[in-house]
Amino acid sequence: MVSNDSKRPRIGITTYLEPVSWGIWNREAAVLPKVYLDSVVAAGGVPLLLPPVGTDPSVLEILDGLVVAGGCDVDPGSYSAVPHPETVDTRPGRDEHERVLIEAALERDLPLLAVCRGLQILNVTLGGTLHQHLPEVVANDEHRPAPAIFATTEVKTEPDSLAAEILGDRATGRCYHHQALDVVAPSLRVTARAGDGTIEAAEVEGHDFALGVQWHPEENADDLRLFTALIRSAS
Repeated sequence: MVSNDSKRPRIGITTYLEPVSWGIWNREAAVLPKVYLDSVVAAGGVPLLLPPVGTDPSVLEILDGLVVAGGCDVDPGSYSAVPHPETVDTRPGRDEHERVLIEAALERDLPLLAVCRGLQILNVTLGGTLHQHLPEVVANDEHRPAPAIFATTEVKTEPDSLAAEILGDRATGRCYHHQALDVVAPSLRVTARAGDGTIEAAEVEGHDFALGVQWHPEENADDLRLFTALIRSAS
């Protein structure tokens, strides 16, 4: 439901640089799947794109909330790990960009929703590490069944958590990832897991709304609860 207020919450969303094609052009551009924009707008917010260049945390002063979007693998060097053969297509510059924005958002207590890779970089920013190739941990590839094919994952939330308040004790999400949280940062509380034990949600303790989920809520237009909760907090 779109708010009728004259000033809707302004939600920054991180983007990424990729070689893309449009019309006659083949160039590097800042890109983001439109479903993120649609989700923010449908929940009552105004989306503002934050490309990983010219990083300046003071931009958060004009924002009411922040979404850290999904994307490529997090660089293992950011958590002092040796790259796994399956860790490919990293973007260290984006990692640093999002780290700066996450730290600034937490310092300001700005409402924060971190999606998939966003949850991973949130954990790394706060001192955690990642499983670089989840199939070696859970003995299946059900979280990323085939290239560009989303899986469906069932998660169970922890009582007395923001995730449970928003989603109830169980939820279903669409996922596409081969990395996941390993060592959890000291200031994060795990608040949802998949049936195979994979961490599916975590929250930064001491903040009203600082939540990361491993699935992609933007991919389900019929379930805007996480975005609606973000917009409500940002209001």
